[in-house]
Amino acid sequence: MRSKNFVRALLSALLFASMTPSSFAETRGAVTNLPIPRFVSMKASEANVRRGPSLTHRIDWVYKHRNMPLEITAEFGHWRRVRDMDGVGGWVHFTLLSGVRTVVITKDLTKLLSHPKDNALPTAELKAGVIARLQDCNPDWCELNADGYKGWAPKSNYWGVGVGEIRD
Repeated sequence: MRSKNFVRALLSALLFASMTPSSFAETRGAVTNLPIPRFVSMKASEANVRRGPSLTHRIDWVYKHRNMPLEITAEFGHWRRVRDMDGVGGWVHFTLLSGVRTVVITKDLTKLLSHPKDNALPTAELKAGVIARLQDCNPDWCELNADGYKGWAPKSNYWGVGVGEIRD
C-alpha cells in the first residue's frame, strides 16, 4: 500500500506537469509555501541528484559546483526537485541548497556596466560559465558581483533570474 505522502507527491508532480507558464506565479510549495518555481543556489560543493525524493532512489549524477544556480520546480518533505540551466535535474535534499541567489553567465564576454544603461561605463567583462552573486534587479537588468567585480548586465546574458523579477 502506498503512503499518503507518496500519493501527495504524485498528485503534485501531475499538477506541475499540466501547468502553463502563466500559472507558475500562483503556485506555492506544499512544504515551504514559497513560490514554485523559484531560484536557489547550491550550498554544498557536491550534491547527489536522485530520481525521486528519498535516499532509496537511484543517484543519476552529482552536481559538483558550489553556488551553482538551480531552479526548484517541486517540493516533497525534505526534498526539492531542481533543474539546472540545461534543463537537467532531479531530487536534491534541501540541506544542500541555499536561498543565496546566484546566476551563471551564458553570453561570453558579458560586460558589467556602472549603471543599468547600454551606454554606461564598463566595470568588468565576464566569460560564459562564470557564476556571479545576484544583487538588485529591475525588469531588464540586474546588478551582479563576481569575485568583487560589480556592475549591471542585461538579464538576457545569464541564467538564474526570472524574466520580470525585481529585487531591491
